[in-house]
Amino acid sequence: MIRTMLRVRAHQGREDAVQAAWHAVAGRIGALPGNLLRQLLLDASDPRSFVVVTEWDGEPALRDYEDGPVAASLGEALRPLRETPSARPAGSAPDGYRVMLGPEGLGPERRESRICVDVEVTVPADRRGEFERGYAQVLARMAGVPGYVREDLLREPGSDIYHIFAEWSSEAQFFSWIGNPAHAQEEAGPIAPFLLDFRRRLFHLPAHPPHLPARPSHLPAYALHPPAKPQHRPEPSIGKETDVDRTTDVLIVGAGPTGLTVAVELARRGIDCQVVERLATPPGQADKAIGVHCRTMEIWDEQGVVRDAMDAGIWLTGQMVFVNGEQTHRMSWELPELPYAHLGLPQYETERILTERLESLGVRPSRGAELIAFTQDDDGVLATLALPAGGEHTIRAKYLVGCDGAHSRVRELLGLTFSGGLGHFPQLFMLGDVDVEWDMPEGHLLRFMHETDGRMDNMLVCVPLRGESRYRIATLAPARFFAQTGGKDAPPGFSEELAEPTLADVQAALAQLAPAGTRASNLRWSSVFRISHGIVDRYRDRRVFVAGDAAHLHPPAGGQGMNTGIQDAWNLAWKLALAVRGMASPGLLDSYEAERRPEGEEIVGRAVRMAFTDELDREDLKRQFLQEMSMLLSYADSPMVGESVSTSDTPWGGPRPGDRAPDAAGLYRRGVGHPLRLHDLTRGTRHTLLVYADRSAGEAVTAALEKLCADVREQACGELDAYLIVSSDARVPWMLDPPVIRDNADGFRNTYAVTGTALYLVRPDGHIGFRSRPIDADALRGHLQTVFGGAR
Repeated sequence: MIRTMLRVRAHQGREDAVQAAWHAVAGRIGALPGNLLRQLLLDASDPRSFVVVTEWDGEPALRDYEDGPVAASLGEALRPLRETPSARPAGSAPDGYRVMLGPEGLGPERRESRICVDVEVTVPADRRGEFERGYAQVLARMAGVPGYVREDLLREPGSDIYHIFAEWSSEAQFFSWIGNPAHAQEEAGPIAPFLLDFRRRLFHLPAHPPHLPARPSHLPAYALHPPAKPQHRPEPSIGKETDVDRTTDVLIVGAGPTGLTVAVELARRGIDCQVVERLATPPGQADKAIGVHCRTMEIWDEQGVVRDAMDAGIWLTGQMVFVNGEQTHRMSWELPELPYAHLGLPQYETERILTERLESLGVRPSRGAELIAFTQDDDGVLATLALPAGGEHTIRAKYLVGCDGAHSRVRELLGLTFSGGLGHFPQLFMLGDVDVEWDMPEGHLLRFMHETDGRMDNMLVCVPLRGESRYRIATLAPARFFAQTGGKDAPPGFSEELAEPTLADVQAALAQLAPAGTRASNLRWSSVFRISHGIVDRYRDRRVFVAGDAAHLHPPAGGQGMNTGIQDAWNLAWKLALAVRGMASPGLLDSYEAERRPEGEEIVGRAVRMAFTDELDREDLKRQFLQEMSMLLSYADSPMVGESVSTSDTPWGGPRPGDRAPDAAGLYRRGVGHPLRLHDLTRGTRHTLLVYADRSAGEAVTAALEKLCADVREQACGELDAYLIVSSDARVPWMLDPPVIRDNADGFRNTYAVTGTALYLVRPDGHIGFRSRPIDADALRGHLQTVFGGAR
């Protein structure tokens, strides 16, 4: 890994323009192959000095960037904004361009090379003065430490994150210093309270990095040669720079699971985004969603967090339902055909895992910042935020996504209304996190209901949590809570006005509904909440979108809320990324509402119907469970899916356009010593074209596939991978482009019901966008036109 750091000092009054110039190209840098990080830092002691940071997976990627049009355009934009060295006041840090290597980049000489240490700390805004005063003392004390050279204090603009960037003569001297326990008090003592939680990274500064020629330290690489002619579309107008504190491609309001999923997917695609969250600190208790559906686990597999989730959660292995003390049914949720079972994971853990993944992609949510207003025009959205320390901050974005929950400010500002009105359940409910002593099978979600004359008048739901005998319980709140409201409607969500239920309240519910002798203990947390349900009339207003609870509210039956929001985000983000990069057809963003709102309507209706019944459909519990897990989700009615099927052919029994693309096992690729899954081919951020041919396909057909795949890759602007899947007895050369995958176990053939020649186009969200049997190249090109338009 290679890091570069470019320091520039802006002319007086041009600081905002420097930030705007950076944000105009940051997303394009992130889209370059091999980019790991792009970041703009501000010198904490000089508000006119900035440091542009990039990280790359190797020298070729860095060289392509340095010699390419993106770096050239950044250099051209910064050149009139930056001071010359002669104009700089005495004592200010000089401009410089440094190239440094990660710890894996050197051999045995690494301990003797000069190093830089990047220590990242979070400092609350109200303690910033205390930290900077303490840091000045630390700086004076460090001057006499052997091996210490110098350091800078940098800050991420608009955030609470500081970077102490220190240079040392060698790695050995640095570790000798931190290995001495006394250093924490002697040198670092004044800022020790801020170092309880920090991130440290170490880089090497060899005299001449391998394969990278030395260059003058005061010049960036792109200053050594004339800038290349621009090879990209001009950025849209962003208004007067003096009116904008920051620009970004996508502003995401809300750092819950929905907003974090949008941000992770944009960041994976190199799109510059900012996440703002009203709450200053993340939640730390199990007060929201617990169940993670199978489809969500597949998404997390794609995002690289599924192992973290499994390590932090527990498997929900089945469900039991009791009515008036009698068991009505018991079902196992461990179905062999599912890629993942149903996971139990508190939402605060979900948010922690997704936040850490997002930070690994170079994006950190800005907490304590509340959206108060926004306007939009043909080029973007101008949002105004209230900052935690007071004052306001303006952000210009190309798009805004409201993921700000049940009390969404974005929804309010757009004037969205709930179709048919917002429904309210008359009852108040209570939640609690307790230990329960009883004789019940582990891992099972338990539903106890009480009916009188065939009507349910009380209920208790117990969901296992990690820990011995620990459960999250939900039941009707005692009558005294309703009396405290004066009979008036309480706002939806968790109550801040009503007192917390007690352990005695929980025990009373268990005594009425659970098996005799059940005992509760160790109440960790409890609350009263009110259920509302409804769906907004539209999911999009020009450049602003709503997702998750900002778009739909429903009872927690089936655990749909969080999972549906993640599905919203999963559907929207890849489309937004193409739109930001100028690759989307005019109708692509419209398909978000066309695909997700009907699904939201169905889920809201189903959750309301299930809320007070023992089961919706006892005749087909398995299908109902698969539906709850979003494994049967289909966008078959979407304008963005299609097919071409010969009328003379037999009916096609494979997955339909819009369906989730099912996995298939037993695929073989030459040079790989183990069988592959189909999802090994379709994972990633691009479309995947799966072309099938069996032995009946002649050589002329397979030869034509090379040109077809080359043409559609170009039509899709490079956002498409292609594979030729062949039957075990097909005769094709191994060195074809696209790569050849053999279906030796007929897993793909049987799952997708293909014979002769056929193709499936799988979208980045894992749903089938198009299929044809036999191959219809013109129809495929026509479909790609509906997705990518005429972009090239």
